[in-house]
Amino acid sequence: MELTTEQISRYDRDGYVVFPELFSTQEVAILSGEVDRVSKIDSECIFREVENGPAKTIFRMHESDGATASPAFHAACRTPRVLGAARQVLGDNALYMHHSKVNVKSAIQGSAWPWHQDFGAWNLDGIAAPNLTTMVVLLDDATEFNGCLYLLPGSHREGRHDPYFDESTAYKLWAVGPSRMRDMIARYPDPVPLTGKAGTAAIFHCNNLHASGHNLSAQDRCQVYFCFNTVANRPADVENPRPDYVRSQNWRPMQLGDDDGVLNSASVPA
Repeated sequence: MELTTEQISRYDRDGYVVFPELFSTQEVAILSGEVDRVSKIDSECIFREVENGPAKTIFRMHESDGATASPAFHAACRTPRVLGAARQVLGDNALYMHHSKVNVKSAIQGSAWPWHQDFGAWNLDGIAAPNLTTMVVLLDDATEFNGCLYLLPGSHREGRHDPYFDESTAYKLWAVGPSRMRDMIARYPDPVPLTGKAGTAAIFHCNNLHASGHNLSAQDRCQVYFCFNTVANRPADVENPRPDYVRSQNWRPMQLGDDDGVLNSASVPA
């Protein structure tokens, strides 16, 4: 996929671009099946809302090794639609994946994610510059009722805000405080809900402020996040680094794969 000049300008202005139904129904079914398979595994890469409960977050499905490895996810993040778009917005062909994750909001009780910037944590990982981008892919229809992602247009242009450590979710994260968010929301266009059919995707800047609410619906809601960094911007050494599944040390440049890679992966043993 080749982004247009208008799409790149929109990314620079708003901090994100949306691609309606970027993945087909068949591709979504394959990826969803892999999430279901991997979610049953006992691994340090899987976080749950409650002990022995459903998976909340699954890391590292994009690699070719490890307990949570998935051929379909390995292929999906290397398609021209995903890796090609990340290369364009970052202006660099030498990219690696800082981490990938699947967030699942279980029906009725799926909890919220507070307002945050991804670079709030990634800077603490030892990454100096905000030269990262994330492609999110919806594996279920996303609505405001089922806890869709919200993006604050243009918020990336102010750079990184000092975060606080929020412990309200199953996977703890560095978030932006309420007073700062009240100020930001007052000064920027209204937050935009990322809604759409399964297969819809969006690419967003690592300093774009985003959050999501509770899933009040009767169906689970699942989304995939592929987080790309330039090899030149890989993390420096830090004291007590986070685990590899969230702060990857696989800094080899990713190679573009086949755009039919997800469909072809269905015949590849997991």
